[in-house]
Amino acid sequence: MPKIALITGANRGLGKNTALRLAEDGVDVLITYRSNADEAQDVVDTVTKLGRTAVAFQLDTGRVETFDAFAADVRTALADRWGRDTFDYLVNNAGIGIYGSFAETSVDTFDQLMSIHFRGVFFLTQQLLPLLADGGRIVNLSTGLTRFTRPGFAAYASMKGAVEVFTHYLAKELGPRGITANVVAPGPIATDFAGGVIRDSEEYQAQLGSEAALGRVGEPDDIGGVIASLLSDRNAFVTAQRLEASGGTLI
Repeated sequence: MPKIALITGANRGLGKNTALRLAEDGVDVLITYRSNADEAQDVVDTVTKLGRTAVAFQLDTGRVETFDAFAADVRTALADRWGRDTFDYLVNNAGIGIYGSFAETSVDTFDQLMSIHFRGVFFLTQQLLPLLADGGRIVNLSTGLTRFTRPGFAAYASMKGAVEVFTHYLAKELGPRGITANVVAPGPIATDFAGGVIRDSEEYQAQLGSEAALGRVGEPDDIGGVIASLLSDRNAFVTAQRLEASGGTLI
């Protein structure tokens, strides 16, 4: 019986790369997208070509009031596609990039970041817990910005810091069910995060790369494999850990 992973925000970027890496490892995937159905369908089609099964759902992870209906849809898909009532891996990846100085951060911006990056992660995990198999895995996405600082990310990094604390509590409370919970914290990655600010600027990439031991910024391929590795049986005894994948930034 194949393993099944649920990955939020997997229509592009790190979530997409994770879905494809898992499919290459023989894992079936449930993915979510917020607004771009065509991108999500492309991921489903690519996973299918890799010989695995994929299903895409529309989900805004900032809207807690929709989580009950989403869980019901997941339950139906599990029964119809796999003849199961549980999935094995949960990857809380969905997020947005909004940056601005602490002094200029508005209540609306703070609340938007909170609703997606922490409140949504907390309550979506809670909602899906009955569907997560005993012996399962949870990986929450954080950021290198909880260890080092950059101007403009005070609110965003604070939310991710909360996710890291939350992950420790998940590991402790879900340990009796054999469920592990870990954090992957990417460093600077060339994706469309924050409007593609790193991806679209060679000058910025060079600046950030000069701060890394490996001399470059990351690519999505540098992260998906890390997540897939944490989810594998090879790492079944690893829990409550923060794994930073930053190329050795500011060490």
